[in-house]
Amino acid sequence: TGMTHSLHRSGDIESQKMDYVWFMYQTKGVNDVGIKPKALEFIAVAEAVGSENWGDVKTGPKLKYSIEEIKENISDKSRIRGIFTKKEQVVEFLKQIKEKDLGMSVIISGVLSEVIPACKEAGVTPHSINYSLGVWGKKDTLPDETTLAVTTMCGHHMIPPKFVNYVMRRVKKGKATPEEGAKMLAEFCYCGIFNHVRCADIIKEQTKLEEKEA
Repeated sequence: TGMTHSLHRSGDIESQKMDYVWFMYQTKGVNDVGIKPKALEFIAVAEAVGSENWGDVKTGPKLKYSIEEIKENISDKSRIRGIFTKKEQVVEFLKQIKEKDLGMSVIISGVLSEVIPACKEAGVTPHSINYSLGVWGKKDTLPDETTLAVTTMCGHHMIPPKFVNYVMRRVKKGKATPEEGAKMLAEFCYCGIFNHVRCADIIKEQTKLEEKEA
């Protein structure tokens, strides 16, 4: 389930099972005034359950900006979003947010075979579900699958495929660790929904594969 810009994350399904996106959304004309206190409560819960990356598109991700700066800049135009790497985090997040009853929309995006059971365990019934039907058209012009697994973690496509290749080369040459490379890429995604933990694993796997083939 999810907003459309988080639906098209690609790559190995087992890899995607460590990739969950969470959102807090306000509705125009309904609950979009004075959202900051509620946004801060969402952030507190996300931090408590270990959200590895999150941000506000009006400032950027916590991997690039301090948490204090992001919080300070929250306004009624803010969009608070982030990621988890474990289903258990999703369950606990949903339980706590449901208990707080803040009156804001909550969206979880991820592999449905993981997300639906997480919702059930948390005692949450999804209001609606969006599906990705895949990619259509001239797919031969797309980057390779490994690159797409990285770039699609930024739904607004702010991460250039060529920069992914550049980071991969730096890691292969020993000029950066997979974790450092992943954080470099994460800084381009201002929503805060880029999963740098999963990205580091993808970089490691690709580097190992290329070393074997060399």
